[in-house]
Amino acid sequence: MGIQAHRATQSAKPAEVEHRWYVADANDQVLGRLATRIATVLRGKHKAIYTPHVDTGDFVIVVNAAKVKLTGRKLEQKTYHRHTGFPGHVRSTTAGKLLQGPYADRVVRNAVRGMLPKNSLGRQMLRKLKVYSGPEHPHAAQKPEELSLG
Repeated sequence: MGIQAHRATQSAKPAEVEHRWYVADANDQVLGRLATRIATVLRGKHKAIYTPHVDTGDFVIVVNAAKVKLTGRKLEQKTYHRHTGFPGHVRSTTAGKLLQGPYADRVVRNAVRGMLPKNSLGRQMLRKLKVYSGPEHPHAAQKPEELSLG
């Protein structure tokens, strides 16, 4: 038996990672399934060079976030909380009200944020997520590709 050549596991370096742009249409997509796919792409787990401690993920643009679907009775039962910064000023809103208002993008953003790491790397990944309530986005210059959601 001969000696086998030792192959070290390759670790991606932040400088050599190429970040691509994807656009996802949230129209009639179930929120959790959409968020799972987006979080996978933001983390870079869809690539062969995935490295847990390096941001190997891509940019994701989500359009039509206001038209995302929630199953069951989540529109009236799921609540979102935010704090104004003043003592005792916690504001609670249901998912239905949030989707009808001017901050409909927060529903998708919060769902994805919950699926990313809770550290500085997770915050860096979340900055690569661009969410828009309507069908328009200002990132046409990056030539985003369609993200397959199924």
